[in-house]
Amino acid sequence: MSKSAKSGRKVVITCAITGSIHTPSMSPHLPITAEQIAQSAVEAAEAGAAVIHLHARKPDTGEPDQDPALFRPFLQAIKQQSGAVLNLTTGGSQTMTIEDRMRPAVEFSPELASLNMGTMNFGLYPMLNRYTDLSGWERDYLEGSRSGFFRNTLADIEHILTACSEQDTRFEVECYDIGHLYTLAHFIDRGLIRPPFFVQSVFGILGGIGPHPEDVMHMRRTADRLFGDDYVWSVLGAGANQMTIASQAALMGGNVRVGLEDSLWLKKGRLAKSNAEQVTAVRGILEGLGLEIATPDEARALLQLKGADRTNF
Repeated sequence: MSKSAKSGRKVVITCAITGSIHTPSMSPHLPITAEQIAQSAVEAAEAGAAVIHLHARKPDTGEPDQDPALFRPFLQAIKQQSGAVLNLTTGGSQTMTIEDRMRPAVEFSPELASLNMGTMNFGLYPMLNRYTDLSGWERDYLEGSRSGFFRNTLADIEHILTACSEQDTRFEVECYDIGHLYTLAHFIDRGLIRPPFFVQSVFGILGGIGPHPEDVMHMRRTADRLFGDDYVWSVLGAGANQMTIASQAALMGGNVRVGLEDSLWLKKGRLAKSNAEQVTAVRGILEGLGLEIATPDEARALLQLKGADRTNF
């Protein structure tokens, strides 16, 4: 894949529908129930997202939950209404065990699953200063990130790689810092993951690499040096960094991820009313740069995925 932007290049848009970072009290537009998640995912796909990244939540409280029974209804609904690639989280949330986090990916054998490349501080607690009316599990969840950490040990990563690779699930490898790229290189050297590697560089999370343009370029240069032509690069910018980093990365030959998991906002002072609204916004940026938007089948070919007919949902 070309390492620089050029007219006619196909860009894969990933949309992360609900995630575990934000809580229901932060936005009335965050999808919570299976019906809401399915509808939001289908709309995002219709707007141009080739890949849909999925978490589940308890429908009564909105708390993140990895129970496969919560995933099944929206997985089936999205698959019936869309041809998008469905990407299931193994990240879940930092309060969950590894076994719980990987249950949906193991049970449903998706084409693609996310995989975090390192244990890290994952500071969400600064949001408490912006959302002062949070209570219950929402406040506890954010406050817990002050003294807790996001566990992804080398043994954990190996466990997920081995379990999911046995059913030919590929990975969206989430790298929050430069060291995570070297961790990926370690597992490549051991033959536990095969190319092409779908590297999702994450910028702007407290505990990971920052959102400065130099940080984006440093991630790209390091990945180029480690993986050469064997990887597909994508980026996500957390919060206010979402569209700026997407624009920079697109000019550098990258693909992009948006969605309400990563940012609740469309622009300063304006909440996004849907995931589709963010997809439409980034699509406008990409097409304004002379780039084309990849279809789900083009994304499947680029990432060498097994196809939707070989999943368990």
